[in-house]
Amino acid sequence: MTAASTTGQPVGKPTAFEIKSANLPLVALLLKTTDIGLLAREWDAQYSNTPGFFEQDPLVLDLHALPEDAGAIDFKQLLSLLRAHAVCPIAVKGGNPAHMKAALKAGLVAAPDVVLQRQAATAVAEAPPPQAPAPVAVTSPQTNPEAMVIDRPLRSGQQVYARGRDLVVLAMVNPGAEVIADGHIHVYAPLRGKAMAGARGNGDARIFALSMEPELISIAGIYRTSDVPLPANIAGKPAMVRLDSGPDGDKLLLEAIRG
Repeated sequence: MTAASTTGQPVGKPTAFEIKSANLPLVALLLKTTDIGLLAREWDAQYSNTPGFFEQDPLVLDLHALPEDAGAIDFKQLLSLLRAHAVCPIAVKGGNPAHMKAALKAGLVAAPDVVLQRQAATAVAEAPPPQAPAPVAVTSPQTNPEAMVIDRPLRSGQQVYARGRDLVVLAMVNPGAEVIADGHIHVYAPLRGKAMAGARGNGDARIFALSMEPELISIAGIYRTSDVPLPANIAGKPAMVRLDSGPDGDKLLLEAIRG
């Protein structure tokens, strides 16, 4: 027998739509200040040379790092800033009741159950690394499980970003060049420029090079510059960089690769 609605019309499986579960890949902004001007300046310092880093990515605001007595957040200004940089804020978690009330009023959705990665992508860096000259950007516009492969030398001022995947470089990364990946970075040649793996917060990403001579190395926002000399067993030799977690937080660990 066919069920009937209160209007007397039969109720069956709809033909015009279906409701299904979905997983949405999110980036997270761990907000550490209510000073939107400071956020804007540090965002520009961190991402001005990577204009294709965000492509209307959905974002969740994480407010748990704010002090309990933090002042009001100007969500109108904050959301305007994020949207101007090709990010789509859709949800919020953490913060005090006043913050959450203001966020909901601004149109965000409460998402207390969102689980963030160990090193979440953040816009407020502890100290933004030095920026390269205006790059010739070579970006990967689609999320793809296959690695991006670059088989030519990268000159000063050039930049490669492997969005959503690993990056494999088969030629030299010269000083002033920059390689970025959301996953691992493999350089089967001298690495003399900048290398940033786990760019969206993947703390398990690693950097490999046949000759480790970088100006800067970074994993999930933790970085080291050439101002700190590499150990003798690492400099100019095959080596790997990974994050090491300890009671004082994450730090970069450099290890020689032996055949």
